[in-house]
Amino acid sequence: MTAKTIRIASIKESSLCDGPGCRTVLFLQGCDIHCDGCHNQSTWDPNGGTEYDIDDLCSEIRAKSCCNKLTISGGEPLLQKDAVLELCKALQDFDLCLYTGHDSQEIPEELLKYVRYVKFGPFEKKNILYTGYYGSSNQTFMEVKKDA
Repeated sequence: MTAKTIRIASIKESSLCDGPGCRTVLFLQGCDIHCDGCHNQSTWDPNGGTEYDIDDLCSEIRAKSCCNKLTISGGEPLLQKDAVLELCKALQDFDLCLYTGHDSQEIPEELLKYVRYVKFGPFEKKNILYTGYYGSSNQTFMEVKKDA
């Protein structure tokens, strides 16, 4: 797989629980964290899902998006950080949100230039949230770019 391709699990056309507003959600394939209680265990296998050409995936996201807002989730997006960066560059006109189970220091600075929001930290089943965005109370959700 090159930075011109990306492996995805699925695309959810609209969600109100994966970042601000009604958003399309891209679930990437492959995870190296395997959080207890993960609701996306089917995305853990890095060889599962479907491999897409990034340009083709962008076209599909544009066709399915209800409002040019996209959350990139997983699996674990940072396992494909080069491909995610290319995807974000191609979708600069979108309001982008990145969900990662890794620490904020592990998110490449160049990637942060393209996303408006990030949610980071491992999911903790004991701290699950039943209101607001999917996740757990130990995770941090923040706006990193206000002019998106």
